[in-house]
Amino acid sequence: MTQVDVLLGLQWGDEGKGKIVDVLSPQYDLIARFQGGPNAGHTLEFDGKKFVLNTIPSGIFNEKTMNLIGNGVVIDPIILKRELDNLKKAGHDPVAAGKLVLARKAHLILPTHQLLDAANEQKMGAGKIGSTLKGIGPTYMDKTGRNGLRVGDTTLPDFAARYAKLVEKHKEILSHYEFEYDLTEKEAAFFEAIEFIKTIPHVDSEHFVNDYLKAGKKVLAEGAQGTLLDVDFGSYPFVTSSNTTTAGACTGLGIAPNKVGDVYGIFKAYCTRVGGGPFPTELDNEVGETLRQVGHEFGATTGRARRCGWIDLPALKYAIMLNGVTELIMMKADVLDGFDTIYACTHYEYNGETIDYMPYDIISIQPKPVLTAIEGWKTDMTKITSIDQIPSQLNAYIAFLEKELEVPIKFLSVGPDRTQTLTLR
Repeated sequence: MTQVDVLLGLQWGDEGKGKIVDVLSPQYDLIARFQGGPNAGHTLEFDGKKFVLNTIPSGIFNEKTMNLIGNGVVIDPIILKRELDNLKKAGHDPVAAGKLVLARKAHLILPTHQLLDAANEQKMGAGKIGSTLKGIGPTYMDKTGRNGLRVGDTTLPDFAARYAKLVEKHKEILSHYEFEYDLTEKEAAFFEAIEFIKTIPHVDSEHFVNDYLKAGKKVLAEGAQGTLLDVDFGSYPFVTSSNTTTAGACTGLGIAPNKVGDVYGIFKAYCTRVGGGPFPTELDNEVGETLRQVGHEFGATTGRARRCGWIDLPALKYAIMLNGVTELIMMKADVLDGFDTIYACTHYEYNGETIDYMPYDIISIQPKPVLTAIEGWKTDMTKITSIDQIPSQLNAYIAFLEKELEVPIKFLSVGPDRTQTLTLR
């Protein structure tokens, strides 16, 4: 029996997971998304075209690879339909090709989940989480509260009644907010999309994945967001509503822990964050703005500007520990091409001590980063096609990171296109 390899982000999301899944997908028979919702935006570029996937696994462009949206994912039928319609217009039709299946146990995002999301953020004002307003949090709340609707429910004769019951509950909650809304248009689009997703095969993902393993086939579990947004281990409460770590792949697909193989941890050569919450190495200055502009650090789903800063090694070590990372993948090295000197945070000054780990509270007690200066490479990395062309300064940076993190860096991304990916070992 083979094992499931896992690929996930080690920072606050937006590390470039979609690109690497796309690069690796020819090696796998099945790509399976295991958590999150359409707040994730996985960007892929090839053949001069750019695609942003919100819910669909990033192996969709490989002709031989099956793709599964697992039970741990929350699905907005409207967004999924729109995403598939756009792919079809671009000449890619995974439904017609039989390359996409949905887990029956995946929960559905209703239009009223989005209303609850928006109403809550509005009420919180300056203390808001920075939600993408896609209804993710309220959907997971209904899931854990045992009120939710699932993909498999859409085929039941009483689905409309179940829907109406949950919507009434949501309307009761909304009545306690000063929040105006009109459901008419969204509700019509929702039921149209429900009919559409009935045309996509529904599977019991736990059996589906394990049958692949029994057959000796290779499976890659694709995460969304990043480790530092994990609902248990992230910078709570400024987190997402699911488990973004390797453990989430087990519950989000129905695989046992001993079925996990390699764990690919993806990180940027610097660091970014979207929305509110702590960010110890944030550069709220010209350097941060340079990183933002050169790195095109704007949300693929929302368009929001990302906060930017230097790489944070205590946070990375924490993420590597939580996930059992076996191999690292460094993204966006090319964004640092223009710097004479770059910096890495190796420790925090925290509550009168110097520490090299992420403490429980980084919100009310803000860590001050201790930075190490590193010579820049001043080379256009986007033109490099071989590891022999990597400048010595970048090799030194890679060696420094491997020593600090105690995990090898296997791949290096030097541009947005799938071809701009170098295998280091």
